Amino acid sequence: MKPSPRSRRPAGLQRWISPKLFDFWAGQVNPLWSLDRPLARLVERQPAGRGAATLVLRTNRHWQGLRAGQHVNLGVEIEGRRLLRSYSPTPLDARHVAITVKAVEGGKVSGHLVERAVPGEVFTLEAAFGDMVLPDVPAPLLLLAAGSGITPMRALLRELAARGMPVDVDLLYWARTREDFCFADELQALARAHPRLRLELLATRDAQASAPRIGGYAFERVAGLPGRHAMACGPAGFATAARQALDGQVARFQAEAFTPETPLAGEDGEVEVQLARSGRRLRLPRALSLLEGLEAQGLKPKHGCRMGICNSCACGRQTGTTRHVLTGERSDEPAVPVRLCVNAPSTDLILDL
Repeated sequence: MKPSPRSRRPAGLQRWISPKLFDFWAGQVNPLWSLDRPLARLVERQPAGRGAATLVLRTNRHWQGLRAGQHVNLGVEIEGRRLLRSYSPTPLDARHVAITVKAVEGGKVSGHLVERAVPGEVFTLEAAFGDMVLPDVPAPLLLLAAGSGITPMRALLRELAARGMPVDVDLLYWARTREDFCFADELQALARAHPRLRLELLATRDAQASAPRIGGYAFERVAGLPGRHAMACGPAGFATAARQALDGQVARFQAEAFTPETPLAGEDGEVEVQLARSGRRLRLPRALSLLEGLEAQGLKPKHGCRMGICNSCACGRQTGTTRHVLTGERSDEPAVPVRLCVNAPSTDLILDL
């Protein structure tokens, strides 16, 4: 599904009624009606492997679509609060997408979506983001997935299948046991239908024959490895291990992680952070990300993935230096937005908040 042209906003109507008021009354007639907000209604919830579910969503006309492999922030209302989480939808048609969610122990949103969400429930959607998309120049692919990291790979495979599988593709999919694989039947059917697709389902805790983890996999089994475009998605440790295993072995490597990487050791002390819009001055620790520091002060900045991917928390910087908590890189460029979730204050700052 390619992003669609932006829907026309009835500017004349906005002169007479606020968007919030319009949305409230319109929502009484049809939950998907909104003046300008992208919304989606749950159509169906299906089991998808142990502890996982696939949700089929119908979007409204304000949804701009996405490319296969991208992510969106889904807004879910739980106990009166709207919580954002990032998922990688599979486009189904112009108005329908499917997201697959793995329940996380203690996870409010994942637990709700997997176990309690009911058809008719309405969610908010934000603009799609992410670079895990098919390359503009076709190249043989090596797709690596672990756990729910299979969801963007499934979307990519569906798009490739719709094109007739124009390139050689190897999909290596890791899970703990056979019961933990999502879409196993669908993936095997795709492999049978398309000879250029090679599939390996690797269960690392299988009672009969455990497969090696990614660090111990014999990648020389992949034909034409030096010419492959490798794409990996899974937990942070999996993405890191994939990068290490394939360093210098493939033509190109991309990775996305759905859990945060371990941050570097923080700096000592505190600095003053001034919020230009609200006029507040705060003392924040240099050891924490700006998002964590602001939340500790009782503030609730907008955020999404908390991993530096979606840019929901990005804001302007007027003065001061920040430190990237994963790479240690410092920045003091006013023209570069600061992603609050992965940057810590290194000096006094003035932020556009």
